Parts: sequence; structure tokens; C-alpha cells
Amino acid sequence: MVATVTVGPPGPFRPAPADRTTRGQVRLGAGTFAMGDAHGEGYAADGEGPVHAVRLPSFLIDATTVTNAAFAAFVKDTGYVTDAERLGVSAVFHLAVRADSSDVLGQAAGTPWWLTVRGASWRRPAGPLSSVAGLQNHPVTQVSWNDAQAYCAWAGKRLPTEAEWEFAARGGLEGARFPWGNERTPRGRWMCNIWQGTFPTHNTAEDGHVTTAPVKSYRPNAYGLWNMVGNVWEWCADTFAADAYADRAAKTPVDDPRGPWHDPGRSAPRVMRGGSYLCHDSYCYRYRVAARSANTADSATGNIGFRCANDSPDRPVHPVTPEDPS
Repeated sequence: MVATVTVGPPGPFRPAPADRTTRGQVRLGAGTFAMGDAHGEGYAADGEGPVHAVRLPSFLIDATTVTNAAFAAFVKDTGYVTDAERLGVSAVFHLAVRADSSDVLGQAAGTPWWLTVRGASWRRPAGPLSSVAGLQNHPVTQVSWNDAQAYCAWAGKRLPTEAEWEFAARGGLEGARFPWGNERTPRGRWMCNIWQGTFPTHNTAEDGHVTTAPVKSYRPNAYGLWNMVGNVWEWCADTFAADAYADRAAKTPVDDPRGPWHDPGRSAPRVMRGGSYLCHDSYCYRYRVAARSANTADSATGNIGFRCANDSPDRPVHPVTPEDPS
């Protein structure tokens, strides 16, 4: 472990072979899969199609998202300060806020259920009156893409590419909606942590959780990976472009895509995958394995976390290059 961490250039961090740490990771063999929405259910602006063949070398990925306990160890070892802590405010869902009214600074434009709360951070994800005490095995939240990069640099890991994430989430189920199949609640059983009730005013919590659930809740997919959809959004290495899949359509298969690095600045949108505990069919039907979304690299909210990946030792060595958006 490296005790000093700095946030480097805006490109995705990738550890040198000698610095890799594979603890808690599952190795997935090389393979080709159909990436994208096979059901025509995606939002047009998200660019979930067309479905296209993607070929990946073997890689490793964390079995769970990074926990509060793991992130606390990183902060203790490095003294790292997150983007939300530097800014002094972050976004909290209105029903989750734990803060004095003087610390609630306003609503997000267009999404009034998100409140800007002074003092919200990974340590106090719902505001100054909240804490992660007792939530050590829950996913860390209020972490930006930059923060995830810094953690990866310390841990000897990296963020998964968007293609790696979807390959892993599918668990070998070609074209399925979810990591377990096509039915949302097989035999009436909730399989992931999403919103039940009327969004955004009333969550019946039929699945047992109003906000985050422990990282090993429900059942893992066929690859042994937990909570690949629902619970928290997960940062990926790639920048986001809604037309990325259309640019790939003529290539069959696409080898190990890395995302179009169309704007290498810190304002470039980064891919998020998996949906969160706030997803609901009426508002955010993005807890499907093909679903995509994005946020800026310095954004942090109460429903975004991450898991790490790594190159497999037998992975072919080649430059980490983005796709050409032209």
C-alpha cells in the first residue's frame, strides 16, 4: 500500500503490475458478449444501443462495492480529503437528510428531491447529524470519480471499464435485463435494493431498506458478484457519450473498448452503472444491466459508490487508449 495519494491527471488510473492488489476480487475469464439493451427499454438519451459484440481479455473485479470500513482505512492511511469535504456541501435525498434546517441550502434544479446539504460527506452521508457508525459494511457514498481514482491508486486497483462492468454484471446471462434473469421479482422475491412505493414521496421499503443495504445483501450473480444493480451507482473508468455504441456498430466484435475520451478535462461526464436504491420504474428504470448514466468527475451524492477492478496477470499488454470519437 502507498501511504501518499494525489489526484493525478484526469485519465483513468491503472496500477503497474508490481503494485496490483487482488484481495477481494473475482477473476473473470476472457470472453465475448452482446453489450447493450436487447429489450428496447433504455432511455434514448442514454445511448444503450445498438447491441454490439464486445470481446474482453480476462480481468478481475471486486466481489462487492467498496465499503465505508475500507474507505475509512484508506483515509486513515493517507489523510485524503474528498471532493465533497473540500467543497463543504453535497447532495442528499430529501427523505434521508439528517441536518439542521440552516444546513439545507436548497434544491437541485429539475430534481427537487435532491437537497444541497452543508457538511454532507462520506463520513456523514445524510448531513452533519448523520454518521457511518454501524454502517461499516455498507457501500461508501458521497465519493466522486476523483475520489474513487485516489482510492484505487492506494489500493493497487483501478476502476472497471464500462464494458467490463456490464460483462461482470450479466454473470453469463446473455441479453438478460438483470443479473439474475428477466423477471424483476421472481417468485415474489426482491433481488436488489431499489425504491418501492411512490417516488419520491413514499418508500414502503418492502425490500427492507430505505437507503443503502450492506454490500452482501440479496444474492450474488453467477460470477459471485454482489449487488451489481440497485443499492448504489458505481463509477466506471470511461468518459460518457450517448453515441458511443453507434460508433462501434460497424466493428464486430469490438475489442476491449475504453470509452471515447472526447473531453479529457475534469468537467467530462464519467460513466455510472447499476442504478441505486432510488431507482423506480416511473422515474429511473436504470437498475438493468444495460442501463447507463453519467455525472461529472467531481460530483458526489448519497447514492453513488464504486467497486474496483484489475488486469488479470495473463491479460495482453497494450496501451490504454480511448476510442476515437471521430
